[in-house]
Amino acid sequence: MTNRRRGNAAPSRRHSRTRRITPRSHWLLLSVLAVTLSTALLLQGYTHHTFGIASDDATGARGHDGAVPSQVVHGGPVIANAATTPHTARVKARTIALTFDDGPDPVWTPRILDVLRRSHVHATFFVVGTQVVAHPDLVRRIVADGHQIGIHAFTHPDLARLAPWQRSLELRETQLAVAGATGVTTALLRPPFSSRNDALDDADWSVIEQADAAGYVTVLATRDAEDWQRPGVDRILANATPHGRAGQIVLMHDSGGDRSQTVAALSALLPRLKAQGFRFATVSDAVGMAAPVQPTGLGDHLQGLALIRVLQAGDWLVRLLGLLMYAAGAISVLRAAVVLVTAHRHRYRRLRTRRRGWGPPVTEPVSVIVPAYNESAGIEAAVRSLLASDHPVEIIVVDDGSTDGTAYLVESLHLPVRVIRQENAGKPAALNTGLAAASCALVVMVDGDTVFETDTVRTIVQPFADPRVGAVSGNAKVANRSGLLGRWQHIEYVIGFNLDRRLFDLAECMPTVPGAVGAFRRQALLDVGGVSDTTLAEDTDLTMALCRDGWRVVYEERARAWTEAPASLDALWRQRYRWCYGTLQAMWKHRGALVQRGAAGKLGRRGLVYLLLFQVLLPLLAPVVDIFALYGLLFLDPLRIIGLWLAFLLLQLVMGLYAFRLDGERPGPLWTLPLQQFVYRQLMYLVVIQSVVTAVSGSRLRWQRMERYGSLRVPAGAEVPGTDFPRQDPGLPQQYPYETQ
Repeated sequence: MTNRRRGNAAPSRRHSRTRRITPRSHWLLLSVLAVTLSTALLLQGYTHHTFGIASDDATGARGHDGAVPSQVVHGGPVIANAATTPHTARVKARTIALTFDDGPDPVWTPRILDVLRRSHVHATFFVVGTQVVAHPDLVRRIVADGHQIGIHAFTHPDLARLAPWQRSLELRETQLAVAGATGVTTALLRPPFSSRNDALDDADWSVIEQADAAGYVTVLATRDAEDWQRPGVDRILANATPHGRAGQIVLMHDSGGDRSQTVAALSALLPRLKAQGFRFATVSDAVGMAAPVQPTGLGDHLQGLALIRVLQAGDWLVRLLGLLMYAAGAISVLRAAVVLVTAHRHRYRRLRTRRRGWGPPVTEPVSVIVPAYNESAGIEAAVRSLLASDHPVEIIVVDDGSTDGTAYLVESLHLPVRVIRQENAGKPAALNTGLAAASCALVVMVDGDTVFETDTVRTIVQPFADPRVGAVSGNAKVANRSGLLGRWQHIEYVIGFNLDRRLFDLAECMPTVPGAVGAFRRQALLDVGGVSDTTLAEDTDLTMALCRDGWRVVYEERARAWTEAPASLDALWRQRYRWCYGTLQAMWKHRGALVQRGAAGKLGRRGLVYLLLFQVLLPLLAPVVDIFALYGLLFLDPLRIIGLWLAFLLLQLVMGLYAFRLDGERPGPLWTLPLQQFVYRQLMYLVVIQSVVTAVSGSRLRWQRMERYGSLRVPAGAEVPGTDFPRQDPGLPQQYPYETQ
């Protein structure tokens, strides 16, 4: 699609007064969504993948313990006033305080609660913040059943290895989660990976001191059931059973893995210890501590609810992104498979067609219409290449109100070219003017920034030997491909546009004959009312109208034209934005083809569905792949993410090699494919996002003229005899008029 301007644009003298609609609010909204999404993912990644629940021995050996007060080392398991005058408390004789770490867990916590309820025993649960966020109903049940709540950090890190601000964050966020879920706060803390008093080192003591300054009482253990090792029910029972009459704080777990042994051991432990004369109590009751659990204030409760909702939304978002990423991957693989298979079939069908021919050779003259608006940089090369055609042509240049002397330049060449001047009215109007002036039954349309090879016209009109063919798409090639941006566009033209056209040809649902190189039956154009100006993609609109009128549109890859591509990111953005928006307009305009029969139905149910799936939906999903890849590199398995990216790149490389082979191109530019993933790809999907937002919001996009660089030249051997046009390098092969590396 190479439309130059809005079809119903006003004359050029009024263009400067036309307000350009730039939907900046869309970009603001997109930026806000991007920042919000990134924040949510960072928070979700930190809370779920930075630390996580691990075995109690995962942190390894401890360090020096010279800073730990001796009264703490040899004291009770409950430590208060650590930052000022430390003192500890021991459990009352024949009293057991059962404690459960790492929960709540949706499978094991309810079973443990059921065992405790049957035995009328109350325990203390040291909960992990992320688990509270995931299962707030279980925390509410713990409180409702009369058990005590303590905190066990938010992400279960080794607090001794964190910076002070991270420790504060871990404690504060866990407290807020508990407040939001239950409406209470707790002063009880058990640091992850802690055990008995005599195992404390200096780093652990700094954690306890900081926690004390924040108002927490640290609760350690006197007996570790070691159920985290899953040593068997008998071993857990032996570890949890006290020796003698001294009170104990028993450490067990209700989360972090399979806790079936814990449940079985607990069912046997409770009646056994009761029979031995032990009573069970919460930690505060066991040491005679004032109530550590109190109702929370309204502010903390609301903040806690907000925290839970935000993190739950983050979990949902990550799951959604995962599904969308798989969907994008599946669509990409599906497209690659479909395109490669159909391209292979198309190749062999074309070989058979060339052997048999489309029918009798088409030798009748052809009218070539060149709409031109300020095309002085390339119009001479375009016209001379057409005159050098090995097929009889009538060339009509329609100057659409140019202000750069385009018409005068063509006339000054003194070539057999008809020049028609009109006031600036847009490309569709210029094409219709040329169509009305054309004297031939077959019409070729070519942009003023495009040059043909000598046999292009002859090749592109041969399919008209088949009376069912109403239009033929040629093979547009990028001429100025020397720079990185040019190479990327060259790759896109070969892999994207031309592979797709082979598929559309085979499926008989061609949606676009490009403005750079297309041929038509003049009567077919007149039957559909000529070139419409109701969309910005007049070539797509026209092609779809022909398909819906019953004509077959085919692709002739040997009819090559060399066009000038944008040489800056800004120019590329404006061109592709116009293309994409115009295509969306055309798809909406011709949506009725979805329910029609015959050729129109093929366009609707094949062509429009393909465009919607692979040129709209897939680019809209592309940001998900990038965002999730970054998320995976930061928080998941980087090697797996890199492996998936390399697999995706390999798939593109395979498509590229095959497409370049079909087009007779050298594969050298494909070395830029990896770089294309980091700039060009993002630009293209942002174009689609912006186009969809513009279309949905109802904004009207006006035409913006493309920059011209004067890089076009006539193919070698295609000069018109008797003219003073400088000859090209005779060593340059005619079939490759431009550098292909």
